[in-house]
Amino acid sequence: MSDMGRCPTIYDVAQEAGVAASTVSRAYSRPGRVNSATAQRVFRAAERLGYRSGRLDRDGRQPGGRSTHKAIGLVIADVTNPFYGDIIKGAYEATRESGYQLMLSHTNESPEVERQTIENELPQVDGIVIASSRMTDSALRMVARQKAVVLLNRSIPEANCVLNDSARGIRRAAEHLGALGHEHILYVAGPENSWPDGVRWRALREAATDLGLSVRRVGPNEPTILAGFSAARRVAELDATAVLAYNDPLAIGVMKGLRKLGIGVPDDVSVVGFDNIIFDELVEPSLTTIASPLYRMGFMGVHNCIAVALGARPTGPPLVLPVRLVKRQSTARRRPKAGSR
Repeated sequence: MSDMGRCPTIYDVAQEAGVAASTVSRAYSRPGRVNSATAQRVFRAAERLGYRSGRLDRDGRQPGGRSTHKAIGLVIADVTNPFYGDIIKGAYEATRESGYQLMLSHTNESPEVERQTIENELPQVDGIVIASSRMTDSALRMVARQKAVVLLNRSIPEANCVLNDSARGIRRAAEHLGALGHEHILYVAGPENSWPDGVRWRALREAATDLGLSVRRVGPNEPTILAGFSAARRVAELDATAVLAYNDPLAIGVMKGLRKLGIGVPDDVSVVGFDNIIFDELVEPSLTTIASPLYRMGFMGVHNCIAVALGARPTGPPLVLPVRLVKRQSTARRRPKAGSR
């Protein structure tokens, strides 16, 4: 409490933290726009002063009387998918810096398991970060009404969201394949209930229209190497010369499946993935892909979730992280064919 028993203001917090009042305001209203260390300094200063605009009361309870657990839940679809490795690392680092614990759960790509897992975790955490949720929008809104929620790779207006720039990444991939002389791109789709899959397919169709290319879609598929291996036969039947896969495991599976069918990558078919997982440089040929900032996504997701749990505005425009095209050996200039394969 500030002097003379009055309630502390945003200006008191700013003076205590050694920052501008506008920085304090942004720390609560737009947590993704404030440096993590600065935001934590603001929150600690507010707690010392007893600032109650969503911060913890001095008895260690949240507004409304709920106890804080100093824990954040991270829910991922598949712990065996290397896509989540850097997300988990970033999330752990954010909780470590903030003095929180991270509770990690995996849902085996099942919306039912995901919902049950979250219901079980809600009483034990201050907030939940959900990566690549398979639940419906209405189910996610229900969760957001109960606790601080941050979504990764998913967007609804009722929650804080962190996304990669899928549309830009897909366009860069389409431009790359078009520049190599490929006029037809086959999209190997991801799971049917995947929100990013819908975004990527729409982005590919829009890019193809602008670039004068044609596109087709194969799927849905599970986002695994095995599913990509199975999809390779359909890729061969459609006589594709260029494949853009929903994610890297699918792309790697397609390459392995095509090799088994006697079809060369990139001699006969160019293949592009999405995410830039650790295996991309280990496979032969190395995989051209769209690199997503996965570590930063996990870090910012947890950082924002803690901020929302401590009173930051729970909604606002999604934080969109940049992506880049990484050119490797799985793409090459289209070769003229004497006949069908």
